[in-house]
Amino acid sequence: MKPKLVMDQHFRKLAELFSRASYDNLSALCNIVGGADAPMPPERFRGQVEDMTFLVAAKPTLDREDIEKARNLKAIIEVSGTFQEGLDYEACFERGIEVLSCAPGFRYAVAEMAVGMMVAGARGLVQEHDAFKTGTEHWLDDNPASDFSLYGQDIGFVGYGGIARECNRLLAPFSPTVRAYDPWLDPAQIAGESVKLCDLHDLVSQSRCLVIAASPTEENWQLIGAEQIALMPRGALVVLVSRAHLVDFEALTQAAAAGKIRFATDVFPSEPAALNDPVRKAPNVILSPHRAAAVNGGRQPIGDMIVSDIENILDGRPQRSLQTANPERIQKIIGAPRVRAQSVV
Repeated sequence: MKPKLVMDQHFRKLAELFSRASYDNLSALCNIVGGADAPMPPERFRGQVEDMTFLVAAKPTLDREDIEKARNLKAIIEVSGTFQEGLDYEACFERGIEVLSCAPGFRYAVAEMAVGMMVAGARGLVQEHDAFKTGTEHWLDDNPASDFSLYGQDIGFVGYGGIARECNRLLAPFSPTVRAYDPWLDPAQIAGESVKLCDLHDLVSQSRCLVIAASPTEENWQLIGAEQIALMPRGALVVLVSRAHLVDFEALTQAAAAGKIRFATDVFPSEPAALNDPVRKAPNVILSPHRAAAVNGGRQPIGDMIVSDIENILDGRPQRSLQTANPERIQKIIGAPRVRAQSVV
């Protein structure tokens, strides 16, 4: 008899997460209950807890009593983009139930968007597009001095996880000098990679283009603010693709308006951004309405990773493609009182 997988993925659509082939593979592994593009009624969900082996949910919500009832439960997989409150992680750890996050599944689409923003921001494509419409464009060799090439450039990453690593891979043909600030990272994990770990002061002062790609924690609330902006080279490009939690968004907007930096962002402190938000009219900005992963098939690597990890769990193999929860990680993320409710990628 196949193990039961409860699929309560809404707000995600099923086709958003799974290709047809990937879902067929999952169906071959498990008896899937749910999967509608609507919330599963609470009474139906509660009726599945005792004999489910896997739970795939946008917001897994199980307390200690639920987990004790779920005698067959092997893994809980969240598909919103980050570990969240609502799940008794301690009870899961005690039972040996794996808790996995789909965050790694976003890296390809988000890294692609980040590189697109880097090219557009460095070369002034959006600024010149806007100028062209008003007849104030710069022709030929009369380009703004703040434009720059990514070839051989100093690129910095705040956070060197999956998105940053994929960005670095995509940037390889530009032969940049790449630095990263990531106090969580074990240097052994990136041995042989073309990146140098450094402190935050050196990173912001030496980066012509700074990409902010770290996950939000209590420790990195507004990590990039006025003090760090003052250290940046004039005309530096700041690209924000993780969460607005990491920056003083107002300070970045003001610095862009003053011509100190260029600022490209896919995320905002409050989403949707207010119609009177100053960033909407600020010069030297590139604005994207949280759509870095919103491309056809852009989130389907998540489904491939879910299938791979469930297959490995059932076969007793330790390899995981999704992000694995552990007490330290959950303490940093769930124990971060300043992490605001935001839309997810």
